[in-house]
Amino acid sequence: MASSLNLIFLLTVTYSFIFSNTLAADSNDLKTYIVYMGDLPKTHFSVASLHSNMLQEVTGSRAEKSLLWSYKRSFNGFAAKLTEDEKNKIAQMEGVVSVFPSQLKQLHTTRSWDFLGFPQDVKRAPLESDVIVGMLDTGVWPESDSFKDDGFGPPPSKWKGSCKSANFTCNNKLIGAKFYNSEASKAHGKEMSARDTEGHGTHTASTVAGRAVKNASMLGLANGTARGGVPSARIAVYKICNPGGCSDVDILAAFDDAIADGVDIISLSVGGSFPLDYFQDSIAIGAFHSMKNGILTSNSAGNSGPSRGSISNLSPWSLSVAASSIDRKFLAQVVLGNNMTYEGPALNTFEGAIHPIVYGASVPNTGEGSTSAESRYCRPDSLDPTLVKNKIVVCESLNAPENALQSGASGVVVIGDFGYEDVAFAYPLPTTYLSSKDGNAVLSYINSTTTPTASILKSHEPLDKAAPIVVSFSSRGPNQITHDILKPDLTAPGVDILAAWTTSKTITGDEGDTRVVPFNIISGTSMSCPHATSVAAYVKSFHPTWSPAAIKSALMTTATPMSSTKNTDAEFAYGSGHINPSKAVDPGLVYDAGEQDFVSFLCGQGYNATNLKIVTGDSSACTAANNATVWNLNYPSFALSAQQSGSISQTFNRTVTNVGAANSTYQANVVAPSGLVVKVNPSSLVFKAVGEKQSFVVTVDATLGSKMLSGSLVWSDGVHNVTSPIVAFPTQSNIVSLLPSDQIISSI
Repeated sequence: MASSLNLIFLLTVTYSFIFSNTLAADSNDLKTYIVYMGDLPKTHFSVASLHSNMLQEVTGSRAEKSLLWSYKRSFNGFAAKLTEDEKNKIAQMEGVVSVFPSQLKQLHTTRSWDFLGFPQDVKRAPLESDVIVGMLDTGVWPESDSFKDDGFGPPPSKWKGSCKSANFTCNNKLIGAKFYNSEASKAHGKEMSARDTEGHGTHTASTVAGRAVKNASMLGLANGTARGGVPSARIAVYKICNPGGCSDVDILAAFDDAIADGVDIISLSVGGSFPLDYFQDSIAIGAFHSMKNGILTSNSAGNSGPSRGSISNLSPWSLSVAASSIDRKFLAQVVLGNNMTYEGPALNTFEGAIHPIVYGASVPNTGEGSTSAESRYCRPDSLDPTLVKNKIVVCESLNAPENALQSGASGVVVIGDFGYEDVAFAYPLPTTYLSSKDGNAVLSYINSTTTPTASILKSHEPLDKAAPIVVSFSSRGPNQITHDILKPDLTAPGVDILAAWTTSKTITGDEGDTRVVPFNIISGTSMSCPHATSVAAYVKSFHPTWSPAAIKSALMTTATPMSSTKNTDAEFAYGSGHINPSKAVDPGLVYDAGEQDFVSFLCGQGYNATNLKIVTGDSSACTAANNATVWNLNYPSFALSAQQSGSISQTFNRTVTNVGAANSTYQANVVAPSGLVVKVNPSSLVFKAVGEKQSFVVTVDATLGSKMLSGSLVWSDGVHNVTSPIVAFPTQSNIVSLLPSDQIISSI
């Protein structure tokens, strides 16, 4: 008996030891993966049960705890905590398209709409109030005046969504609200609220569809009427981003819901730091299923410019939007005690007061071991609080103002040539940003007197006659996944944009900043994306049956051409050009494309035929008849690349649909530089009905050097100019060159 008990005890201890070690190993090795399984099954069975069974097979009793989310409303898949081995086993299962780690993606007005030639009294379609825009962002601040529902009727009958959020009240303007934080909610039981505590989502949503609010400003800056492009449209909020970022798990969950809820357009000012394969990218996957359901996804291009190849949102079925300036700048002047004045870009809301001025290198915090080599940059705790209290400090870093404030400074003059001279940032204390040349003049003045003084004045707003210019931070092409799809697609205002803000956060969010405002001025492709989203919604209100590709084509082919002299990266910076809302509603012709066109493109790119059948739910995927090259995708732009310099030639097959006058004739007009020969056959297209399609072939012969050659094709009927860029380039000299980490600005 004793021996039996000893044996049981030994087995129990051994099992416990093995089991506890297994759990420890699992806990240390578990990562969040997304298992993407394509389209929803046609047969009626529980998709959630399928996901649970798959997990049960590889994780055993841990299955329930492993499952984070089931995607089951608009497409098929799930997110789970898995080991590397478990991930590999699931990847081999039938019906699985891809398994990839969930990563954190980052968040990438009174004047902008007028600058676009889109006044408040522009012609509106009665159906504008039926358009629902899904905002995938940081949520919104529902009490903002931009989201009042005075005069709105009930939501459209097509709306199938809900207002599932704590501490949040929807109305007939904000018709839906959902919150996603899959891992935190499972681990901590965190309150699920779509309320915006960051400000970003409130800003983007009001840019798209905010009501007109008079006398809006940021403490007097940019005063005027703030409004969205489609103020009568409805907004559905999907909060996918939290202070740590925006996880792929939550991005896909929001897409899954938004598609099923019945939104018409999806806006997503979020992206990764580098491009991913289409079916390893949550945004590309979500946008593909949106397209399948007749919904255009508008994406920010990214804020990693001006590096070549830095654009990360680049699927051909979504709209990729770069950021450009408007005709208003914000400059802050510093007036020295010798009456010399210098100015630079800054959003300074503080009234100027005269203070002593010192150079950071002269006031190191020696008591804490700092030297002038550190204090010149005003690094954290590097300044002597006694020597900088109530003084303006000259610092050689864009990150200096918050640090200087913590040391007791009354203002900061940033000096140096760090880039970003084409965008103004707000700081928690009076600040301006000067070039090295002007900065040296300030330092010379400080050294010339024993009592140097200065004052930093509130920003003024001069006219920027050079606008629009693509801003330096806007991510550039070429497309690193499919070189011969030109990205970005177009550009829109994204610099110094005033829009609604949360009152749970100050202007900067920096420690020591006490300014709480209902409207804020920020910059980024996050701001340009909602401008394009709004124009897409505007076109949708006039043409509710148009496909996502037709709406995208209308935006691209009516965009205003931009100067390659002002924008040296040319089409890699601005794509088809600067968005033109008034013309987009009447493009004349559109380059239409549907799901099967994109499937044919993917077949031609070498994607696995079996997986594509799963993605589409269509057994006809990847046959000999529909295996198309990238050059035959019916895209509104033309791109041709080679690995290195030399001569290349390619033909492009295109089809346009007449959406203008029933009886119309279009003539082809080609503009091409030396080294680029473009032929169009036929050169004339005759239409006799609206909806009629005509096909043509474009042949491009290019002699490449080290730079891109760019031209254009314009189809004109005397009323409409349907314009497409044509580019040819060597990929060898256009690869990405990442910025040093200390040069990346996190606030845009």
